[in-house]
Amino acid sequence: MTRRHRTRTALVVIAAAVVLALLVTSGASALVVRRPLPDVQGTQVIDGLDADVEVTRDARGVPTIVAESPYDLFLAQGYVSAQDRFFQMDYRRHVTAGRLAELVGADEAAIEADKVIRTLGWRRVAEQEWDLLSQDTRDHLQAYADGVNAYLEDRDPGSIAMEYTVLGLRVPQDAPEAWDPIDSLAWLKAMAWDLRANYDRELSRAQTYRFVQDVARVEELFPPYPQDRNQPIVTAADAATDAFSVASTADLDLNDAGLQDALASADRALAAVPHLVGDGDGIGSNSWVVAGEHTASGKPILANDPHMGISAPGIWSQVGLRCAEVTDACPFDTSGFSLAGLPGVVIGHNGQLAWGLTNMGADVTDFFLERVEDGEVLVDGERTRLDVRTETIEVAGGDDVEIEIRSTRHGPIVSDVLELPDVQRAPVPDDAPGLRFEVALAWTALTPGRTGDAIFAMMTAQDAADIAAAATLLEVPAQNIVFATTDGHIGYQAPGRIPVRGAVAGPVPSDGTWPRPGWDSRYDWQGWVDPATMPRLLDPPEGFVVAANQAVTPLGVGPFLAEDTDYGYRSQRIRDLLTERIESGQGLDVATVAELQTDVRSPYAQVLVPALLDVDVEDPFDVAGQRLLRDWDQKMDVDSAGAMYFAAVWADVLEMTFADDLPEGHAPTGDSRWLEVVRGMLDDPTSAWWDDRSTPGVVEGRDDVLARALVAARRQLTAQIGSRTSDWEWGLLHTAAPQHPVLGGDGVPRVLHRLVNPAPQRVGGGSSIVDATSWDAATGSFAVTSASSMRMVVDLGDLDSSTWVNLTGTSGHPASKHYDDQFEAWAQGRQFPWPYSPAAVGADAVDRQTLVPVED
Repeated sequence: MTRRHRTRTALVVIAAAVVLALLVTSGASALVVRRPLPDVQGTQVIDGLDADVEVTRDARGVPTIVAESPYDLFLAQGYVSAQDRFFQMDYRRHVTAGRLAELVGADEAAIEADKVIRTLGWRRVAEQEWDLLSQDTRDHLQAYADGVNAYLEDRDPGSIAMEYTVLGLRVPQDAPEAWDPIDSLAWLKAMAWDLRANYDRELSRAQTYRFVQDVARVEELFPPYPQDRNQPIVTAADAATDAFSVASTADLDLNDAGLQDALASADRALAAVPHLVGDGDGIGSNSWVVAGEHTASGKPILANDPHMGISAPGIWSQVGLRCAEVTDACPFDTSGFSLAGLPGVVIGHNGQLAWGLTNMGADVTDFFLERVEDGEVLVDGERTRLDVRTETIEVAGGDDVEIEIRSTRHGPIVSDVLELPDVQRAPVPDDAPGLRFEVALAWTALTPGRTGDAIFAMMTAQDAADIAAAATLLEVPAQNIVFATTDGHIGYQAPGRIPVRGAVAGPVPSDGTWPRPGWDSRYDWQGWVDPATMPRLLDPPEGFVVAANQAVTPLGVGPFLAEDTDYGYRSQRIRDLLTERIESGQGLDVATVAELQTDVRSPYAQVLVPALLDVDVEDPFDVAGQRLLRDWDQKMDVDSAGAMYFAAVWADVLEMTFADDLPEGHAPTGDSRWLEVVRGMLDDPTSAWWDDRSTPGVVEGRDDVLARALVAARRQLTAQIGSRTSDWEWGLLHTAAPQHPVLGGDGVPRVLHRLVNPAPQRVGGGSSIVDATSWDAATGSFAVTSASSMRMVVDLGDLDSSTWVNLTGTSGHPASKHYDDQFEAWAQGRQFPWPYSPAAVGADAVDRQTLVPVED
């Protein structure tokens, strides 16, 4: 089991037998499972409202809220969010505050997660952000909290969510505490953590060096962005030049045992953090916007599908938020995707502008190697005191856990949170006897900021100037913004708080890709990139913008943002498809753009299949597998035998090539970086990477590995599926199976597992494909690890003709018909109508609810 799934294991196994007994009884099942379902019709009296609020829900339970004032609007959103998804909200706030053990009890994974998150201090930073926010934003956050608490009032846990009843069989479950606006702000830290970009690669470089002993060879596994093949978002002609001078880290011995132990300990600690949005190299997104000159309507079309971890319920909640009369005092008329626990709409459109977000991949984290002893840290030859605080983790039904948290000027020390078992960390030798290495994490999100303001600024943006203003507030996570307006403009804006790094000569790059020596202040961050210099586009000549996690600008152009990004295969495929459509003279419409979102052409196959067909395979049985590739269209369709075989071959190529060269936990995942690595190696059949070091006296080359992979994949699939290739289909192995974060893992009774986890869906697509249903080659499984968490296509010519789909459904209640009623459509690439105008929303309404104030 990989570390990132540890907190998904059954935290309630002790109660499993009792749960099973409850659920097999129809009466008990109705009591436990159906009791929390909310009333979404009629009139409900809500304390705190100033005027009536109308809530309508469509056939999929998507609410549209209409109110007279911002306070009533966001109070009602808080109330509706609590109706639908309070347990998800409560779980998230326990995680972000480092209080998960308070909810689930004495679970080892939960306690470890709490230790690390307390060390990072997400909640503490969120508290510091409160006073930085505008008064309007604080009012909106407070209104949302008031609405959540209005729903919770006088409700016992079992009537709020069935999860409390199940957990209560193991540990006491008191009534949930009141929602606080800081609970919403802390959620932004969890998003920023999962979208933080390259820290995994930074650690991987340093730990791989211990095996490879050569910086240049390590860098071969992290090739530069192929800007000659895969175009960045902004070209050199569109951005000012401000080249980053790649420096190096001096006086750093990466072979030192103490240093490597510290890195390994930091790696283990950070792997213990639950991923609420997703993790790994499959986390990304597609977005693009096409000018009206190339569309059927004559107005822009915008598409977005963020790629995140899959869960039940899904990450997003669909909602419409509308002031009854849009004025300066009440400016909201927005529909889109929100996050349960956070007021507002994060991605969507209003009456004048639509916007989409993708992860920019900016390098906003650095590991600083520190020399520490007896509460002191070495800085420029002198010792200074560490910042130290003590915190207590409360454990439901167990003993409290006290932890000491130490920080340097760079950030919290993460290498001493979870010590590696059976490892005695060595001190730094010679020049600083007695000092030992620790690892501190510098991360932009640990500096208080104003991202909370950005949400509401985006909701009311009307034009490019408004987007630029919102971007200065959207500090973390750094997200590409694409936008389009109803009056015909399209554009792109890069936001984010990006560190400026100093340049010092030495043997190891110090551009943020390798750990930095914390004892030398020359390597400290030098401030932040000026927001005015961040890349942007408005109405580019080619008539479209694609932002899909590729490099933002060409190398040496604009401010330095990152060395490690996605390698651009998805983005280039989207560009090529758009170009083909435009050159054909056929205007794009909502349906064709939605179809493009599910394109399954494999860039891996384009690179690797010619080489695989050139090698000799002797056994006729194995040749039958190779023949599949000869006739295959290189598309990862759900029913394709060739797609299944190719995926298995690719996984075997990676394992056979790199398993003997990399440290534990850093095996190839198979993402776009590994495609770029292998692409370069195909032209070098005698590269040392092809050789298997576990076979002394025998030197393997490229063709040896490719032939063995073809044979091994044929035999593996025969054992797993059958010998007849006509029975093979990619979707038999490649399934999307969202899991409940607490009750959905292994070890719970099957009846509970089926209740909280939607039935798996077979899907096409794969890693670095436009239909990005990523899988992790390092796990030995082809199951989906991340995917489009939602899809939307917005027609700025007729907003009512826009379409959308969510991963699972609107509700967080497993017994609700809206828990997973969009999942099958999502898996099949279908989308639903997305009404926006009052008339269209009213015509689509199935349930109507009026929230009224308490009478005086």
